[in-house]
Amino acid sequence: MRYVAGLDGGGTKTAGAVADERGNLIGAFTFGAINLNGRDEAGIRGSVREMMAAIGGLCGGLEHCAHICIGAAGVSNPTAGSRLTAMVREFGYAGGLTITGDHETAMYGSLEGASGILLIAGTGSICFGRNGNGAEHRTGGGGHLIDDEGSGYSIGRDLIAATLKAHDGRIANRHIAPMVFARLGVESVRELIGFVYDPRTNKKDIAALAPLLSELCALGDEEAHAIARRSAGALYELVVPVAEKLSLQDGELALTGGVLTGNADVRASLVALLGRRYPRLNCIAPRRDAAFGAVLIALEKL
Repeated sequence: MRYVAGLDGGGTKTAGAVADERGNLIGAFTFGAINLNGRDEAGIRGSVREMMAAIGGLCGGLEHCAHICIGAAGVSNPTAGSRLTAMVREFGYAGGLTITGDHETAMYGSLEGASGILLIAGTGSICFGRNGNGAEHRTGGGGHLIDDEGSGYSIGRDLIAATLKAHDGRIANRHIAPMVFARLGVESVRELIGFVYDPRTNKKDIAALAPLLSELCALGDEEAHAIARRSAGALYELVVPVAEKLSLQDGELALTGGVLTGNADVRASLVALLGRRYPRLNCIAPRRDAAFGAVLIALEKL
């Protein structure tokens, strides 16, 4: 019996799944992130070592795994694919290997196939689509320094900015600062600024503030509702070029990522915007996860 493995390397963790050649799942696991743009190489090497050991254990030896597909954040970095490949080979895997973007594996899992649109709003944000002719288009995914609007990072940054503005008197708001301070364990704007610019603070630390937006919206906070509307508008702007260029205005759009699954206000605003422009576009929840999507790609390679 031959086996395949699929890995979904997101910004904060990597989920893996192993299936036999008939597509029957036989095991799953979760290890550390493998994003070469956001984590040190030694840490990534340790995660890859653990994953190869887990795959070998489930397959009865790595030699029985015919193909591994890795969908990883950050593979747009020109050197990322070759570096990940070197690590996988270093730890004893000699079989077929596909390395692609995590948006690709997420789309395969979400739509259980290769056609449609996927919008991810998690730590970062990206939209990816492919039509029945195989044409593709991608928007977003440029990273938190220049892009990622509508993402968890973007929302966290906006909540911090609102805290500063409220402290200065630039906006009238009494809810956001206490909640941001409590979540971060700081007591003043001075400490907040120190947290933001501390070299140890990374994008996922900022994105961890995003769930506060739901709580603030539930309180009726006007600034929070404004952030939710801006986030929905930014995500809408990601979808439109994909739908238009690929003529998928009446296809399926899978909505995934912590922002879209965890914040009803952002999701509802986005769906309303899309519904007005594309009344026949069907917004759906993901059918399967990205690790299973990677398994599907690996099975195709067989």
